[in-house]
Amino acid sequence: MDIRSTLNEVLVKLFRDITTIEEQVIKTGEYKELTVNDMHVIEAIDIREAKNMTSVAKALSVTTGTLTISVNGLVKKGYVERTRSEEDRRVVLISLTSKGRRAFLQHQRFHQEMIASIVEGLSDEEQEILERALRNVNQFFRTVDKKQGRTKAEPPEA
Repeated sequence: MDIRSTLNEVLVKLFRDITTIEEQVIKTGEYKELTVNDMHVIEAIDIREAKNMTSVAKALSVTTGTLTISVNGLVKKGYVERTRSEEDRRVVLISLTSKGRRAFLQHQRFHQEMIASIVEGLSDEEQEILERALRNVNQFFRTVDKKQGRTKAEPPEA
C-alpha cells in the first residue's frame, strides 16, 4: 500500500473514531448527560473570565442563535451561568459554574493525555513535521467550499 492510500485510510478511521472516543470519555461519572457538542461549548467558554455570547459563538463558528440553544441546555444542566455585564447591562456574559469547570478540567486532561501519547517517542524534528502535516490537514478543511462540497482548488463542474 502506498503512503497516500495509507494516509487516507488512517485519516478516515481517525476522524470516524475521534467523536466516538471523545463521547465515551465525556460520558463518565457525573458528566453522563453531556454531549460532545456540550463539551465543545464548555471548552470555548473556558475557565477564565466570563465571555460574551458573540465571542464564544465566533470561536465555535456558529451563530449566536445556535449558541443560545446550547447554552440554555447547559444552564439547565448546571454547567453554565449567565450574568449581565456591569459596563453594559444589555450584554449577557456566560461563564462556567464549578460543575462546568470540573467538566472542563476533566476534558482538558483527556486532551493532554492524547497529545502526550501522540508525541511520545518522537524527536523534536518529527514533532515539527507532524505539526506541519496536521496544519496542512486543518487548512484543507478550512478551504473546503461547503456550499459546493469541493475544495477551492477544484473548478466547478460545467
